This record gives sequence, structure tokens and C-alpha cells, in this order.
Amino acid sequence: MTDTTAFDWRPFLQAWSGEWADSLPADEERSEADEAARRARWLGLPPASEDRIAAMEERLGRRMPPSYRRFLEVSDGWRHAGGFVWLLAGTEKAHWHDDESGLAEMFEEDLDDDASPEERREADLWRRGLQLDVESDITHVLLDPDDVDEDGEWAVYTWASWRAEPPERHADFLEFMRAMHREFHSLQARRSDTEPEFANDTTRELDARVAQARLEALRGDWERAQESLNEAKAYGRPRAAGLGDQIRRLLGQTYMVYFDGLVTDPRYAPELLPPLVAAHAANTHWDDSTLTFHLRGADEGVVSMAFEMLDQVRSGTYRYTAAGPFGEAVVRARELARWGDADRAWRTLLEALPRWEPLGPDHLAPLGWVADPVLGPLLTPERGRELLSAPRAGQTGEAPAPVAAPDPGGLAWLAEPDRHRDFTSYRFVLVEGVAPEELPARLADGEDGDGGGDGGRGERAVLSAPMTFREARRKSLEGRREFSSYDDRALMAVGRAGADWSFAFDGDPAGFSGQRFVSPAAAASAGARAVVVWCGLRARHGSPFFHLSVACDGVEQYAFTYEDGAVRHNGETPRALDPGRFFGDVSDAAGTERALLAAVAAEFDVLLPRHALVHGRLHAFTSRSWTRPPQEGETYAVIRLHVGGSALPADGARAADGGAKDGAEGR
Repeated sequence: MTDTTAFDWRPFLQAWSGEWADSLPADEERSEADEAARRARWLGLPPASEDRIAAMEERLGRRMPPSYRRFLEVSDGWRHAGGFVWLLAGTEKAHWHDDESGLAEMFEEDLDDDASPEERREADLWRRGLQLDVESDITHVLLDPDDVDEDGEWAVYTWASWRAEPPERHADFLEFMRAMHREFHSLQARRSDTEPEFANDTTRELDARVAQARLEALRGDWERAQESLNEAKAYGRPRAAGLGDQIRRLLGQTYMVYFDGLVTDPRYAPELLPPLVAAHAANTHWDDSTLTFHLRGADEGVVSMAFEMLDQVRSGTYRYTAAGPFGEAVVRARELARWGDADRAWRTLLEALPRWEPLGPDHLAPLGWVADPVLGPLLTPERGRELLSAPRAGQTGEAPAPVAAPDPGGLAWLAEPDRHRDFTSYRFVLVEGVAPEELPARLADGEDGDGGGDGGRGERAVLSAPMTFREARRKSLEGRREFSSYDDRALMAVGRAGADWSFAFDGDPAGFSGQRFVSPAAAASAGARAVVVWCGLRARHGSPFFHLSVACDGVEQYAFTYEDGAVRHNGETPRALDPGRFFGDVSDAAGTERALLAAVAAEFDVLLPRHALVHGRLHAFTSRSWTRPPQEGETYAVIRLHVGGSALPADGARAADGGAKDGAEGR
């Protein structure tokens, strides 16, 4: 906190006045008072005597706060406080606002019934505040006698209806005046090139701090760099916003991150356009003209590159590339990430970071990878801080401590609710000694593993491009016209499940029926070992159930199913997986599920990658049905759509056991 009583107002006000005078165009028409201020290089008025200040305090019935009082001793008022307050009150014109603006009722109407005392106090500001604005662009400046700190300073609130924002609070009058000085600088920095060059001691000092902040950021001291860049940005200094936005984006922030002043530079566009375009594509409410607005001033080549990237990001085909050893690491990291090994992928990028080559002097870190559909999900705020803390581009510094991996390992995490994705029912297949890309041939029964078409037979099962589960579900339903309650083909994401295991995972299965279920373990285990788990102990609908089956070389070794409060066995289950250890009391469904999953993970030394399954994009395919064909006398439902070629919505495929839809047939 600044000691406002010790602050020397005169040098600050004199420097501000000189900067203002030098910024004025020579041929500009101005008022007589402004012209006098320009010649005198002084925006203030004569100082107020102690008697004059005391008379003011007697008139108002309150002693003025220290910083405002010290200001009055130097200047009894101020012209051009920022860009929208043309005259600030001194001892004569400061007065209690007493709802002179009529705004109290409007602010009080906006309060909810459960508004806090602080919110109500702020709404009452218009009745009790001390008004300091005398001439302004409909901008109010009020000292609040009820918002007082331990030093006796009153907070200052500013508000303008045209800003469509709540009143802005400043801790004291000194902080308010510093903010107005920053506003003056920021507005001057945006002027046209035909006006006088805006350069002075303040701008030169800030530009030097920006240059130093860049070096600090490359050395890994990003927090100090960000502090300097934020201040320079508030003053409108060029480069500060573009440099600071690179730090903010790696911290996971996208709001108001536009890389101003750099993204339109062809040198930096290959790295800065992808994250800007990805943020734009993620906001489905934005028109593409918004992107054009943020590229104003760019040449045709940069604009064309941006919209080409936009098409790639939307279609999931964008691929980040980089030069040199770091680019080679990007290729290796993508290969790891596409099979779910997010932690090794991240470590691969970090280890290559010291050899990363910036595209120019204002490039602080690799950024284009955050738009890559496979690499982008690696970013977390913790990992972003780790990257920013690592020295790079030839700079030296202390290497950061590795952040904890977001993947907990094992399987038990599936029993823990997650705010992003809670798998209350799921099924998966684990196969030992088999690569993930080989799983469709073992599990898909020759069907089109990409999920497209009409589910015809005879095509070789293939993996989709890496997708989120939602994207894969939508694609799997494209063109489908028939849905059967006996056709339970699982849409499965694939990846690595440990040192020598692969997985196929379905996080949104159909309902479980022990009488109709056929485990895919035997088919998946040809020349290998396979484990199948189907869990619904916390299922939102239906009774709790759990199935485990293990097969080797095409033969089921053992299995058990818990359903309707009973356990059915097949073969001899190892003691570590004996269902009697787990199903004595399932009132704590999550606890039972957690214990079972931990036992499976320990028995086979396997894991499922939480980060990849919840946040990432993985290859997927559609397996053969997990339900046996209907037997003689059994009834089931088939839905065939005859509705102008349109497909069911993504969540509509589960309706097969319910009522028939338009054009459906029952059997």
C-alpha cells in the first residue's frame, strides 16, 4: 500500500502536465483555459491554503481524506483527469452529490432480494458520495465517506453510463489520479500517426521495462514479467498487450486475449493465429466478422492464413508444426497423446523446450500447439505455469519443478465424481501385448469402425481420427437409419493402458442385461490376455451391477457378474478378485466400485488415462454387439427411420426399448 501522506504530488502533476502539453497538435483549436494551461505546462490550479481547505471541511462537515487533502495543497482542482473528466473539483466546487443524478433508484432496482449489505451500500453511494466531477463526458466521480480504510482514506468511485459497466472502485484519491494518468497515456497511444509523437520520460521508462520483461519471461520469471507488462499495457504501450497475452493464453485464459500488435505481423502469425482462431471457433455464438475485426490492419496473406486455420480447427484437421528439435519433439508428443499418454507427451515437449526457436524477438513461448486437436488438451493451468517457468530461447535460469501429473493412474478414479465427466456407468476391454490400433480387428467383427454409413457388414474395422467422445458419438450416428434393442455395438475410445496393455473404453453404454450379455473377452484375447469390465454400481437408472471376465488365448478363464443382489461365477476367480470380498454390503456403491477397480488395476498392473478420456481426443471405433442375438420367442424392438434422410440426434439412439418413432417397426 502506498503511503499517501508521504507522496510528493508536485513532480507527478508537473510531469503529467508537460506530457499533456506536448501531446497537443499545434493547429488544434482549444479553449482559452486549455491554451493557458499548455503555455504554462500546468493542468492544475493555484494551491489551496490551509484556511481554504478548513473552510471547505467546515462547509461539508467532514475532514477530507489525506491524499485528497495533500493534492489540494498543491493544486485546488485539476483539468483533464484522464480522457472524460475535463474539470475536477477543488475546495470550492466539491459538494455532496445527494442523488443529484437521480441514479440511486436505478441502482437500487437492480438489487436482488438477497443482495449483500456491501451491494446495498454501494447502491446508496449516490445519496452520500462527495461529487468531484465538475465538467465531464457524463462521467461521475464520487468520494465515498463510508468506504474508509485504516489510514482514513476514502475510496473513489467512477461511473459512466456509456461504459455499461458497474462503478469502478479506486482505493483512494491518489490511486484514482494514477488511473486517470494511465487513461490519458492509453488514449494518446491510440492516436493517429498525423499527431505529434507521444514520447516522454514515462513512455521511455515503460518501454524499457517491457524489454526487460521480455527477457525475464524467457528466463522463466513470468510472474515478474507479467506484472511489468500489465502496467505497460494499462498505459497503452505497444508490444505490452501482445507479449502479455502470450503469458495469459498459456495460463489457460482466452477472454480478451487477442495478441494485439503481434498477431497481424506475418512473422508471428503462424504461432499466434492458431490460439486466436481456436478460441474463436470454440465460441459458436460469434460471427466470423469478429475474427476479421481482431485482424484489422493485417495483410491479405495473414487474413487468408487465419481463415484457412479456422476451417482446419473446425474440422479437427489442424496440425501444429515447429522448426528444429522442438518440432521433432512435437511429432513424438502427438504420437504419445493420441494414444492417451498425456503425461509422457507433456514431458516430451518440456524436455525439448530449451531448444525451441522463437519466430522473432517478441515471441515468448510456443503457442500454436494449443489449437492442435491432439496436443491442445495437454494444457492445464499448472502445466502452463510449468512451461512459462522454464528457461528457453537461449536464456538461462533455474528449471521448474515438475508439476503433478493430472492422471492419478490405476482405475479407481472412475468411481470419483468429476465436474467435467462423471462416468456412472461404463465398460472397457484391456488387452495385453497388443497395440491400440489392433483392437478394432479383435472387437469390431469386420464392421465399419468409423461408425459411418448404415452399419453394413464386410468393411474392415478402422479407427476414427482422434475425437472427443461427443464428436465420436455424433459421427457414429451420421446416416444411421436402424436401431435395435439387441444391437448393442459399443462406441469405444482406444489407447494405452500401461506398459504392455491397450484399452477400448465406452463411457456411455446401453443398459446391462446379464441374460443377454456376451463378454468380448474371449474374442479379444486371441494370442493374448484380455480383461473386460462393465460397471454400473452408481448407474443413474436401474439396479447396480458389475461384471468382470478374463480370457487368454481365446478361452475365458474366469468371470463373475453381480446383478440383482446376487453373484454368478464362472471359473475360479483369484483371491484378490474374489467377489465375496466386495459385495457383502453395497450400500456404499462408490466405495465398493473403488475397491473393485483398485483390485483389478493391481492384479493386472493396468490404468486408464483420466485426462485423455475426460479432456482429450482419442481414436475410436464401433465394436461388435455386446448382446447375443435374440432367441426363439424373445421380443425386441427395431426402429427404422424414414424421415427425409435425417439422422437421429446424438442422444436418440438409446430409445430402441421405448415407444416407436416416426417410421419405426416393432418385432
